[in-house]
Amino acid sequence: MTSETLWRTTARETFTAPPLAADRTIDLAIIGGGFTGCAAALEAARQGASVCLLEAQTIGHGGSGRNVGLVNAGLWLPPDTVRAQTGEAAGTKLLATLAEAPSRVFALIDRESIDCEPTRNGTLHLAHAAKGLADLTDRHSQGRAMGAPLDLLDATETTRRTGSTAFHGALFDPRAGTIQPLSYVRGLARAATQAGAHLHEKSPVQSITRQADLWHITSGPHTLRARRLLVATNAYHLALGPAFRPAFVPVHYCQYATDPLPPARRDSILPQGEGCWDTALVMSSVRRDRAGRIIIGGIGNGTGPGSRVHAAWARRKLAALYPALKDIPLTHGWTGRIAMTRDHIPKIIAFGPDAYAIFGYSGRGIGPGTVFGTQAAQALLSDSETPLPLAPIKQHKETAPAAQAAYFETGACLTHALTAR
Repeated sequence: MTSETLWRTTARETFTAPPLAADRTIDLAIIGGGFTGCAAALEAARQGASVCLLEAQTIGHGGSGRNVGLVNAGLWLPPDTVRAQTGEAAGTKLLATLAEAPSRVFALIDRESIDCEPTRNGTLHLAHAAKGLADLTDRHSQGRAMGAPLDLLDATETTRRTGSTAFHGALFDPRAGTIQPLSYVRGLARAATQAGAHLHEKSPVQSITRQADLWHITSGPHTLRARRLLVATNAYHLALGPAFRPAFVPVHYCQYATDPLPPARRDSILPQGEGCWDTALVMSSVRRDRAGRIIIGGIGNGTGPGSRVHAAWARRKLAALYPALKDIPLTHGWTGRIAMTRDHIPKIIAFGPDAYAIFGYSGRGIGPGTVFGTQAAQALLSDSETPLPLAPIKQHKETAPAAQAAYFETGACLTHALTAR
């Protein structure tokens, strides 16, 4: 099994950019080349601003290029919980904005001709047990009350949609879909460059300071002087000096993929192409790509001490869902990091004048990342918080994030060692 992400193997969008090679004074500096940063760079450039994005590795190196590829509407939390944690008005605004996130993602894909396997056939939130179906029934009621076009499916219909008898039902969201995530973020980067943005790979930031009315961002021997600053590093943040450090719990998510299955074997598995995830506490996901590969994912670090446990679980999970595939090998395995916050609400931190940091999508990076990045660029360039989907705060703290991360990984290892046997 190769440890290279499937998405790097299959990406049709290509993108390369040189390291930062000169000092520059600009309107907006962006740190981080994922969904948020690239969407912000594209929006800022289309508005005519001078913008420069610095990525320490390559575009999509972090969570954006390791994503499951589900373009979801909303957050991981049910709507009533979102409003309870943010307040009625703020929660309603956030939910309404993110309800449109899939439409905005697929519209960007169309507008910029991004070759990323866009499939807008909805998603299925799968009930792994009877209690999971009760949870989905509640989510269905809450979503319908907000006007979301959700359908609650029984076990029979879920079996027809998934090709598996393992589930008690599902919540279908027709607004959502799937993409090839690395191709998508590379396509955003390409479009941003074509619009006039300057993107630089292999350009890690050593320090950020505020001097007079400008932010000074150093990368190697060069300095960007920027009127406005967006930090969009999410779970792949590097030390940037005392200016800002995000607080989140790093949670790993591993994925495993087969080679393309012959049509006779794959046609009954997710025949309509929905992307899926389940209601289990240690969540798992399943989807197909356009070539007919089956991709199984779950919480856990596939490159850490528990790597063999997670890989063995994935093989058993595939066989449990689809017994006809029990002898099909998994040829790709990879892991990404998720920035989890205690309340599972994304954070916009105003850590200085004309400066935002955005992080904490808790596993929902594509839709929220695209929307938050786009609207952060609008807010910074207009000197107004009004475009933001969520009001910025001055700081966010997490209690013992390292201990919480160890707890999640230990739980994932124990669950994966004991289940799907």
